[in-house]
Parts: sequence; structure tokens; C-alpha cells
Amino acid sequence: MRDAPGPAPVDQPGQEPGRQLDPELERAARLYRLVDHADPHAVRREAARRIRVARMTGQWAADDPGVRVEDTVASDGAGRAVPVRVYRPVAAAAPYPAVLYLHGGAFISGDLDFEHPRCLQMCRGTGAVVVSVDYRLAPEHPAPAALEDSVLAHRWLCGAGGRALSVDTGRIAVAGTSAGGALAAGVCLTARDEGELPPPVLQMLLYPVVDDTMETGSARAFTDTPAWDSPNCAQMWRHYLGPAGTRDGAPPHTVPARTADLSGLPAAYVMTAEYDPLRDEGAAYARRLADAGVPTELHQYAGTFHGFDTLAPATVSRRALQQQHAVLRGALHRPRQT
Repeated sequence: MRDAPGPAPVDQPGQEPGRQLDPELERAARLYRLVDHADPHAVRREAARRIRVARMTGQWAADDPGVRVEDTVASDGAGRAVPVRVYRPVAAAAPYPAVLYLHGGAFISGDLDFEHPRCLQMCRGTGAVVVSVDYRLAPEHPAPAALEDSVLAHRWLCGAGGRALSVDTGRIAVAGTSAGGALAAGVCLTARDEGELPPPVLQMLLYPVVDDTMETGSARAFTDTPAWDSPNCAQMWRHYLGPAGTRDGAPPHTVPARTADLSGLPAAYVMTAEYDPLRDEGAAYARRLADAGVPTELHQYAGTFHGFDTLAPATVSRRALQQQHAVLRGALHRPRQT
């Protein structure tokens, strides 16, 4: 397991001693409107507003000439279906590798537009089909609804959906940001336990939500950080776990850190941000994966906050995205063993 090095913190006026944001991220941090997640509807309105503003200012890429985009549904053939958006690289040749992508949004917000620009970039940057999942949201649909939808989409991609898309089912990665990181980890845990499908070749967990205890140092310390803070973490878990959220009552794999045995899982790439309440739980999960014998890389980006890689056009953001694409290319385009 490898940690990415970064510069030592330097104090700046207006910041806590020892807290040093990357200079290119400072403006984004000042402009970002942090919404109280006690009200899911307010969170969704703010997410929609940000997309509208990004579109008007040209910062939201609607399309890419190198990527074909199609909205469809992933179905289990027995009446259950989940909306998905499929991104296909124009220049690549079938059979394609694929990435099942689970968006962030604290389990309570997000849709197929929520991380559309990221998925466009991921498709172009990896040469893989990207399938983004519009899973059900809490609190209207508490756990395990989001995980059930994500698992259904994975089964579809490994079966009828993958055949229709000319996907090589032996080269599928699962990726997720924030709450989507919990779902990506949960998909991998479910696939391992069921043992019926080809296992994903990689789980990419980007500043992931994995632990509901909120007992880490970063969860205790970061009560006022840009983009995401620990008070909103508490609201997120309350909405998502609902009546199932007792210490022993959460549905299996909805809180990945509660899973005792992490052996036999796909190789993992875990990325964390220095000033993120989720930082330490992501790092702890990566270390547990490594201790269980899972090939694991852990990268912490210094001077960054939650969601930094898509919230600002900073050098560190571009570097993080480039590394994500490189890791996916390495996992997905590796020759298959016979």
C-alpha cells in the first residue's frame, strides 16, 4: 500500500494553525455553499442549482465528440429496473472494458446529471464503457435500496446488459465517490459473497464513506471544512440507515467497515483528501484491505477537501483525475490470463 507524499502544512491568515489548503483550491472553498443535510430537499435544490450555474458558465461539459451517451435501464428480467446512463468511447473497439460508476451525494441527492462531466472524462480517459447508476435515494428509500440498485446494475452489466453493450465481463471495474464509494465497496462485497459473477478487476473508492461510527480523528476534528463536514456526516447516516441504523441492525454491506472479513476482494485504489472528515475512515479501510491480502493503493492528496477533483480546475485536481484514469487503464487493459 502506498501513500502519496505532499507538502507540509503552512499557516495562512484566516485559517486554523496547521491547516493549509492548496492555493488554487482556496477560491473554490470560499465560494462553495455548504448546505445543512438535515433537509434532503434543500440539498437536492442546491445540487440542481450548481449544475445550472455550471452550464451557464461553460464549466459543465454536456457532451464530448469522442463519447456516445445513451440513457437506458438496467433490468433484472423480473420486473425490477434501475435507470443508467451509458458512455461509450467512439474510438475504441469491442469487446470493451467497463466501469460501473456510483455517484456521490450523501445517499440523499444525485442523479444521472450529477457527475455527468466526470463520467465523460472517465470514458475518454480510459477507453472503457462507463455505466452510471441512478440508484434510489434516502430518506424516501433508506438502506439497503441504493445498494440493491447498484448490485442489480452490476449483475445486468455482467449479463444481458454487458452482452448488448459488447462488454468484456472479465474486465469490469467498480468506482464510486463519497457515498458512491460505500456502494462500490458494497457491490464488491456482495459479488464476493454470492460468487456467481466474474469479480470486478478493481474497486476505486474516491474519498469514500465507509464507517458510520464517526470516531476517527478526522471526523472529530473537521466540523467546518469546505464542501463536507462531520455534522453533515451525521445527518447523512441518519437519513440513509433510518430504522435499520442500530449498531447491529444495518443491512449487510451497507456500511462496509462493519464487514469483519475483507479477504478475497478485488484490488483497491482508495483516494482521500487531507481536510475531509472521511479521510481517516477511508485510510483505515484501505489498511484493512491490505492487511487482508487485497492489493491496495492509498493516496492522500495534501491541501485538498472533499470533492476537490471536480469542484475546481486546479493542478492538484487535474493530477488526481489523471491518476484515476491511469489506474483504471492499468486494471482494465491488462491482458486477460488464460
